[in-house]
Amino acid sequence: MKQTFHITTFGCQMNEHDSETIAGMLSGLDYTPSASRNDADVIIINTCSVRENADHRFFGTLGQLKRIRKERPDLIVAVCGCMMQQQHVIDKLKSQYPWVDLIFGTHTIHRFPELLQNVRQERVKLVDVMEDSEEIVEGLPVRRNHPNKAYVNIMYGCNNFCTYCIVPYTRGRERSRDTEEILREVKELVKDGVKEITLLGQNVNSYRGTGRQGQRIEFADLITELDRIHGLSRIRFMTSHPKDLSDALILAYRNCPSLCPHIHLPVQSGSTSVLERMNRKYNREDYIALVERLRSVCPDIAITTDIIVGFPGETEEEFQDTLRLVEEIEFDSAFTFLYSIRKGTPAETFEDQVPEEIKHERFNRLVETVNRISAKKNATKVGCVEDVLVEGASKSNDRVYTGRTGGFKLVNFKGPEGSKGTVVSVRITDSNTFSLTGVVECDE
Repeated sequence: MKQTFHITTFGCQMNEHDSETIAGMLSGLDYTPSASRNDADVIIINTCSVRENADHRFFGTLGQLKRIRKERPDLIVAVCGCMMQQQHVIDKLKSQYPWVDLIFGTHTIHRFPELLQNVRQERVKLVDVMEDSEEIVEGLPVRRNHPNKAYVNIMYGCNNFCTYCIVPYTRGRERSRDTEEILREVKELVKDGVKEITLLGQNVNSYRGTGRQGQRIEFADLITELDRIHGLSRIRFMTSHPKDLSDALILAYRNCPSLCPHIHLPVQSGSTSVLERMNRKYNREDYIALVERLRSVCPDIAITTDIIVGFPGETEEEFQDTLRLVEEIEFDSAFTFLYSIRKGTPAETFEDQVPEEIKHERFNRLVETVNRISAKKNATKVGCVEDVLVEGASKSNDRVYTGRTGGFKLVNFKGPEGSKGTVVSVRITDSNTFSLTGVVECDE
């Protein structure tokens, strides 16, 4: 019988895409996916180190595997991802979780098949983690989770060193993929039926590639090149650092029809003094000016963001600056986070850590404000006709389809069978805080 695998992924889209690559390599080794972790022959946990909650979920999941491993000694347990780039995590795994067979990092994913074979044949425990790497390995297989959508890495690493963030230490310095390799990959994806791509990088705005004639290709140039690919309906990207958002990229929203009218632009705080302590390299006024320029070029652009509550030293007045910014910008939605100490970051040593009860009280106020505005923004879509890429049947009702608008709003709607993977026109009939409801417009 074929060997089976199960992957559990924590974290961002970069981790999701890494898991797709791991699944692709396992498929190449003739493994098949298992719907249940309990039944798999190989279990992989892909970790995230950005938030404390992800840490807790990882160790909780790993603890559950002790019993399964005891019942099935031949089971192989592998862990990878950003947490594995931290030595204190590796030390903890070695001392407290002896049922882990393989540890590999963000820079050694391409070696996973060889490592797995060694573990299986030799029954040894392996750790393969590199502190940093400038190497970009092209052509790795991918088993996509969605047939009509795909993630495409355009760069790796981060040079920004925000004081709260561990990513530069786990993903390494910025390095951009060759432009021609990206274009080749996207053309192959389109041939395979992909209609929407999401370009990934810790900061896609700082992409620096090389063109056919050796010229420097910046992110806006890459968008322009991708926009010319016949059959590609939608281009998205994340994440975008405000300090590097160029005028050329803003103009691409006007000039590139396949670039979706949506940008995820993390603000993190509405207080200039907090932004300075975060080492974000822009201030409140800079961010507002960027939003104004985006909306002047693309009035209907959907703007989403990330916001951290309770950064060290945050006062009530600084938090009020964040609330006022949210009210002024009117984000379509926001990912909101309680600040958590990340070992190895500068903010770990900052004084004036905000008490947990204050963080939670502020968090609740922020979420109420964000959700109220999201509901208001969604209500403006009622009566409009939106192009929706159909992702499949709704989880709650197989007679209702679900998909996303160009502005990344989730729509549930009744439509004809067999529409998965197509772009349909949907008239919006109702809305709530987190989604829209509609019906497919029939041709006259």
